[in-house]
Amino acid sequence: MELNGVTIDDTYAEAFPIWVSRVIITAVTEQWAYKAATEATGFATSTIGCPCEAGIDCFVPAESTPDGRPGYAIMICAGKKKLKEQVVERLAECVLTAPTTAVFDGLADVAGDVDETIPVKLHFFGDGYEEKREIGGRTVWAIPIMEGEYIGEEEFGAVKGVAGGNFFVMGENQMAALTGAEAAVDAIGLVPGVITSFPGGVVASGSKVGSLKYKFMGASTNEKYCPTLKDKVSESMVPDGVGAIYEIVIDGVSEAAVSEAMEMGIRAAVKVPGVTYISAGNFGGNLGPFKIRLHEIL
Repeated sequence: MELNGVTIDDTYAEAFPIWVSRVIITAVTEQWAYKAATEATGFATSTIGCPCEAGIDCFVPAESTPDGRPGYAIMICAGKKKLKEQVVERLAECVLTAPTTAVFDGLADVAGDVDETIPVKLHFFGDGYEEKREIGGRTVWAIPIMEGEYIGEEEFGAVKGVAGGNFFVMGENQMAALTGAEAAVDAIGLVPGVITSFPGGVVASGSKVGSLKYKFMGASTNEKYCPTLKDKVSESMVPDGVGAIYEIVIDGVSEAAVSEAMEMGIRAAVKVPGVTYISAGNFGGNLGPFKIRLHEIL
């Protein structure tokens, strides 16, 4: 298959189940909401070495938030047990501490019914001076703090979502591939209920499970997709003429959301001059049960 003259590999992205919560963070300005959202999603690129995977889903305009202020929706993804811990810690340490912030559950907006509810009892920080209120039809706690008050809901939905949806953007050179990857991430940003958790949404060092040489490593470089190793490893997967490859990894509230994000991202990437090939990563079904086939989603 070709799309805009770019070859689309006849393969699939292999994804796996993960638990997802979605939080709307509002503030007095869009800038302060973004600062809090960025802080709350830090050190969360991959569960290989981070405590969770997290990222900013989208901007939420004031007319669509419970308190009528601008905000950002973030998603936090982890195993079921660890998800509660991560939601609590990230809201307590990164959002409660940020100027003018408030938090609201945002999962039902994109996932409909939720599977679980996570309690986040931050009101104890108020040391007995906190009080319940209603904002936008939601029950919240108002916690007195030095700047005034912190407002927040204390129950957040969780749903069993999908992690690891992916595709590879391959280009004639590094800048062509990177520009294609950036275009893909921008397009994915318009799809609700998904995140690309790596820096700028782009993965420069895609990995494989385990290591051929160092048995203590849980993951190592995916040598079959390294252009500099094309003539040094057997069964290289780097097509002729490709000088750089970037991976886009997507987590979402459902397989449908991840598939839509992959489609939108690929269609944007192939419009960039110098992008020559699109593929995806899988491990023969050993990583997860979801197989998102590129030809089918396109």
